Amino acid sequence: MLDVSSSLAGRNILLTGANGFLGKVLLALLLDRYPEVGQVHLLIRSRKDRTAQDRFEKEILDSPPLQPLVTQRGRDFFHDKITVWSGDAAQVNAGIDDPDWSNGIDLVIHCAGLVEFFPPVDQSIRANVDSVEQIAVLARRAGAKLLHISTCFVAGKADGLIEEAELRPGFYPDRRGPNDLGFEPAEELRILREEIGRIRASSAGERAKADQLISIGRRRATHWGWVNTYTYSKSLGEQILAQSQGLDWAIVRPAIVESSWRFPFPGWVEGGRTAAPLVLMALSGLAEWPARPDIPLEIVPVDQIAAATLACGALLLAGQHEPVYQLASADTNPFELGPLIRLLFEEAQRLNGDSVWKHIRPFGLQPRSRLRFLSATEFQKSRDAQIRRIEVSRRLLTAFQKRIKRTPIPENGIVADWLGSLRTLALQARFRDQTIDQYLPFILENRYIYETYNIRTAYSTLSPSDRKKLPWTPEAIDWPEYWRVNQIGGIRKWVQPEAVRNWSFQI
Repeated sequence: MLDVSSSLAGRNILLTGANGFLGKVLLALLLDRYPEVGQVHLLIRSRKDRTAQDRFEKEILDSPPLQPLVTQRGRDFFHDKITVWSGDAAQVNAGIDDPDWSNGIDLVIHCAGLVEFFPPVDQSIRANVDSVEQIAVLARRAGAKLLHISTCFVAGKADGLIEEAELRPGFYPDRRGPNDLGFEPAEELRILREEIGRIRASSAGERAKADQLISIGRRRATHWGWVNTYTYSKSLGEQILAQSQGLDWAIVRPAIVESSWRFPFPGWVEGGRTAAPLVLMALSGLAEWPARPDIPLEIVPVDQIAAATLACGALLLAGQHEPVYQLASADTNPFELGPLIRLLFEEAQRLNGDSVWKHIRPFGLQPRSRLRFLSATEFQKSRDAQIRRIEVSRRLLTAFQKRIKRTPIPENGIVADWLGSLRTLALQARFRDQTIDQYLPFILENRYIYETYNIRTAYSTLSPSDRKKLPWTPEAIDWPEYWRVNQIGGIRKWVQPEAVRNWSFQI
């Protein structure tokens, strides 16, 4: 059996992305469970208004997931154990002048990346491809092993069980069999960079350039079968790594990373790029969903992902690793969208009292009381009809308000309240439509179930003590309780609290 404590004791680790959602929990878990680890090096980019050290103090040490450990051990423990480097993973030698700064590092955990579905493609390539290439060079030069954090969704469009296959350069989701060599990562990147250079050199305004860069990423991803620019760029990063020579590496592919189950405390979540927008809309009472009730939503709590990542790092250091570890839950403990959306709808009815709807019910725009699962076509017709009703009501009210102002009848403000509510609903409808469109691949178009054989096999080789310190037990999660307590509670507390309180996302 592998003793993780022995594997990590005295080993120096470089962690990128420590100021991200997963990175904070991973750092906290590492230092909480294995304080005997050697020096932990953090690569953090400076900003115009904040140095890397300042970002470490404010964004990491002062963050909620680190606070329990900071309180317990004191800030001096972290200052002694952690070295902060000001640099950029996408640059040669991380942009650090000292060529020998990485000497002595045993393991690199590359957790940094851009988790946005459709960003400008140059940003996505820099964060998710260039950084992998440069970190691989850095790790090889330092004699370190590299653990790269990717995503399960590099599989692209798929339906059913997705095997934990070893990565092969030239993969693309729409390939026509194993002998299809139509995709070449280096050539794809050459084409992209030419397009990026052309757009940057054009005379278009900055907004127009950004729109063109977003469009290119979307178009190239769709052409090859990836569902968005994020998964397309992450797959390119994996394929660049797979071609690296003279380097021991492993890839961790999490599914959707969500609020903590138990560590550092139940319900910790940060940012709104994963399931949070869907939850916010569901809690508002969204009753018509373009979703397949039989699709299991592939999510895993962030502390389970962090624990499994550290276990994979120890296996990599010991030379007992597999090339790919998929970290998902649906193959052992699926929770399908049907019961999940019903749970969220019931919670919305319980939580929502007074809302924007109270002002406009006289115009037939009240929320629906019954949940419906729709096809994409049905959903499009329904949302178009609602937007038309909002616009007709707005025009009628505006005309009515103008007539009142010409009469001696005093204005009591109710018409202005109605118009304000309608404007809010129109904005919310646009937000809803944009969000739903981005999530259709995960809730309607593909039924993802990721095989997790490698991580379960890996845990069978860990000592009982290490399995307790680094639990990987998605099969033990009570999903209804997790969603009510951890997800809903965490999102309402930590994700856009002003939006939850003041911008109800009523649909």
